[in-house]
Amino acid sequence: MNDVRWLNPDELQAWKKFVAVVELLPGVLDSQLQRDAELSHFEYFVLAMLSEAPEQTLRMTGLASATNATLPRLSHVVSRLEKRGFIERTACFEDRRATNAQLTVAGFEKVVETAPGHVTTVRENVIDPLTPEDIADLDRIMGRILGTIDPEHRFNPSALGETQPTA
Repeated sequence: MNDVRWLNPDELQAWKKFVAVVELLPGVLDSQLQRDAELSHFEYFVLAMLSEAPEQTLRMTGLASATNATLPRLSHVVSRLEKRGFIERTACFEDRRATNAQLTVAGFEKVVETAPGHVTTVRENVIDPLTPEDIADLDRIMGRILGTIDPEHRFNPSALGETQPTA
């Protein structure tokens, strides 16, 4: 145990704050989405990723990658969203063994209706407390951490922007 590089007091303080944000932020996001849209954050994230995809369609494997989900978890969530009329699964024309998930008109409308409240929650709890310099630092720091924990870029950060849904 002598070769362990223990955290110094400054590192430990930063780590504890980081863990607190990682633990608390999902609850803040889920609470708002559940209250305002009857969606979990992950369900909204799935719908949002489809809203930004070409023709609002992705292979299930691509959607799993874009949302950092296992195929079984994603399949379960897509089934729930299908029952609500927000997504439909179709055969992939390029590869008959694959399945596509496509956002329905109702699903797109749900994203459009839900996005403003979600962005407001993100802004109030994450963005607004920061200066422009803090935002640049956050982007740089998160990029470095992502580079370490996701070196293959499976969880595509460019697909994670909180943008307005496209028509």
